[in-house]
Amino acid sequence: MGNTIDLSKSVHEICKDHPDIIQIMKELGFESIANAGMLNTAGRFMTIPKGASIKNIPMDKIKEAFDRRGYKIKE
Repeated sequence: MGNTIDLSKSVHEICKDHPDIIQIMKELGFESIANAGMLNTAGRFMTIPKGASIKNIPMDKIKEAFDRRGYKIKE
């Protein structure tokens, strides 16, 4: 699937497939994603849309950040 991000997958799965996503997410306000413990626990069931809702980060902002880095979003 190349540089496609499937928003139905867990953050853990996405970061395993695309490690550079960690930096993008951190820049967007998901600071705890850089913590391996959080990524390996909460990240296993958390999706990007769920995290965005919890952190009050607009999905449009997230999609734009991924688009600027060459990622396509699959919803």
